[in-house]
Amino acid sequence: MAYWLVKSEPDAFSWDQQVAKGAKGEPWTGVRNHTAKQNLMKMKKGDRAFFYHSNVGKEIVGIVEVIKEAYPDPSDAKGVFVCVDVKAVAPVPQPVTLEAIKQEKALADMALIKFSRLSVQPVTAAEWKHVCKMGGVKG
Repeated sequence: MAYWLVKSEPDAFSWDQQVAKGAKGEPWTGVRNHTAKQNLMKMKKGDRAFFYHSNVGKEIVGIVEVIKEAYPDPSDAKGVFVCVDVKAVAPVPQPVTLEAIKQEKALADMALIKFSRLSVQPVTAAEWKHVCKMGGVKG
């Protein structure tokens, strides 16, 4: 299993809206960056991702699972970009802020810090475990 972080502006699509989609999940559309597209294309069914509220909040608030691998993004009229479908797995009991992540030496190389504008990014297994511990996520 690989780990990821996906960003969404909560005033456009929030964690609560993701949860409301239930087991059928939601297509993760609207990505218009080629590096983020490559990351979407690497995602496999069963991979997990942190759900990050960007702009407002700037914090990891939940965990989603990839339930459908990359396919053409229906919101892209030119047919260049892809999306995956994700479903909510669990909230992060104590949301983990960007500021808290920046304070952790063990997370200094995390893509969230190094490539702050990238909307879909990889997370290493060690980073995943560390952030889960910070957020009170059980095994």
